[in-house]
This record gives sequence, C-alpha cells and structure tokens, in this order.
Amino acid sequence: MIKVLGWDIGGANIKVAHMELKNNELSKVEVFIEYFPIWKKGKERLKEALECLKLKTKCLSPDLINLTMTVELSDVYFSKKEGVNHVLETMEKVFSKEEIKVLDVYGNLLSIDKAKEDPLKVAAANWFATGWLVSRLSKDCIVVDVGSTTTSIIPVLNGKVVAKGKNDLEKLALGELVYTGALRTNVATIVSCIPLRGFLIPVSSEFFAQSGDVHLVLGNLKPEDYSVDTPDGRGISILEASARIARVLCADLEMLSFNEIKSIANYIYEAQLNQILNGLKMLLKNFKVNFRTKLAYTTGLGREFLASKALKKAGFTHINDLSDFIGVMGAKATPAFALALMGLEILKGEPIDWRLF
Repeated sequence: MIKVLGWDIGGANIKVAHMELKNNELSKVEVFIEYFPIWKKGKERLKEALECLKLKTKCLSPDLINLTMTVELSDVYFSKKEGVNHVLETMEKVFSKEEIKVLDVYGNLLSIDKAKEDPLKVAAANWFATGWLVSRLSKDCIVVDVGSTTTSIIPVLNGKVVAKGKNDLEKLALGELVYTGALRTNVATIVSCIPLRGFLIPVSSEFFAQSGDVHLVLGNLKPEDYSVDTPDGRGISILEASARIARVLCADLEMLSFNEIKSIANYIYEAQLNQILNGLKMLLKNFKVNFRTKLAYTTGLGREFLASKALKKAGFTHINDLSDFIGVMGAKATPAFALALMGLEILKGEPIDWRLF
C-alpha cells in the first residue's frame, strides 16, 4: 500500500488530500479543509493547525508529502521569503521523519533544502498543480479556479501548463490571477458605486460586507459553505447578510427593502463576473490559440456561479465542472488533490486511474 498527503497551505484555509493506493487502485481519497486565518490566529499557531489536520487524516506516517502554499503573502510575514521558510520549517517539525517535496512554479517537486535555496520559486505555485491535473483530461484547455479569496486562470496547451506568469505580480498583470473570490472579497473592491433609486451612489470603503454575503442572499451559496468570519462578527443568516450589504451604502434594513438588497446584490454579482471576465480577456490576448474553441474546466468553491458564468460571458461553450471527475470536496481543494495524485504516481512509477466518477 502507498500512502500520500497533498498539502495546500493558504492564508485563510489549509487543505490536505489523503490518498492511498492498494493493488494498483485508489483505495482511499479524503479531503480536509480547515479555516485558519493566519493574520488573526498568528503564525506561531500554524504548527498546531497543521498537527490537528494531520491527526484528522489519520495518515500519521505517509510515504510521501507534497506541499504547496500561498500563505507567504499574508502580512503576518514581512516578506514572502520569510513566509515560505516559516512554512517549510514548520512542516519539517510536524513531519520530522517523512519525505517532503515542495512544488515550484515550473512543476518540479523539490526537497525542502532545495526549496529554501530559492523560496520565491515555490511561493504561490498551487495553480500549477491544478493545471497539471486538468492537463490529464484535455491536452488543450483552460481552467478557471474560483476559491474563497482569489481566481486562478490556467492555460494548458499540448498537455503542458503554459501560464506565462511565475509569481503573483506577473499573474495579476497578465490576467492569470484575479483577486476576487466566492467568500472573502470586500464588496468595496468589486464596485465603487451602486445604482439605487435613480442615483449612482458611491459605496463606503469600509469592510462592511464581503462576496459571501452577496452570494448567500442570492442563493448561490448555502449557509454551510460560508465557512469564514463575517465582517461584523455576526451570523450567516440571510437577514444578517442583508444588513451587511445595506451598510455598504451607509444604510440599514429600516432604510432599504429586501427587494432593494437583492437588486444591490445582483449588481455586485454582475460586477464580480466582469472582474473574472476581464482577467480572461487579458489572458487570451497573450496566446495565438483560440481557447474559446477548446474545452474549459471550472473548479473551486465558486466554480458554478462565478467560473462557469464568466466563461460563458467570454464566449466559451464547452465547459466542464471538475467536480464531475474528482468530487465536490476534491474540487474545493484541487491543488491538494493534484499533489496527492502526483505523489502516488511518483512512487508507483506510472500514471494511475484517478477519476472518481
């Protein structure tokens, strides 16, 4: 039996996939997601969080651990280098006897020591794992991964991940990274004004409401999907989410009707779709290939109501939900799922049949 863990350590969520191969078949596939806002909890508690997730997997002595991260961008670290090294050192403490490999932005799996030699090479490389996984389904395609916080747009050609950006700065400039997500995006970064009662009203720049409130009110998200802190510390009912949205216009539910709240939410939703659409347009300009005629894949928490809708607005007609191949939990933690699969194939020495459905 071969046992592997794939870790994706983000600034808001930690995700781990546990896979086991027995008699050349996947005998176990589990995905665990833990909300861990490191800017609130503190970097000194990362070890505790990783140890708790390790125990949840019940895979205490894996044959291989593959790792990627985006947490290094958090402002608990002064620099990305500090963040990467802290994660690597923490993982070494949690898994002191196991082999750990770290994904870099070129798709290589490096030893901890090699990763420490060039920390920026392994910073925010999780998109490559997602692209690698989907390249196994289609040789030419595009992937849109909408998570709780950000959107990654990943091009694949001739079975290879061909993203041009190799860090967050480059990817933002090229449209490969759009800083908008299904839960944690401040509404004031999606819209600057909202039409209401014949006026175009500027929004407050305070953190009064986030994208999760919008999608909860519109029914795009179920309450159990709202897995992050709310801006005001209150609950995740539609009433409480509506109150947060009203506050964006310096109002409350005594001043605005629920129909007006839904109209505001729909306007914000459309604007968020356009943020992803603009990223797609930027990316497509950088390639001579007409990706609109190729297959597109969606994954992440916002795969249905954000990724798929944006792709349709961009002119894509052949759109596949990655959860149809790896399950809903796998789609919510695609880089971790992909890294675990990479580990199994490395140890087995050949590709394996990994489609769950």
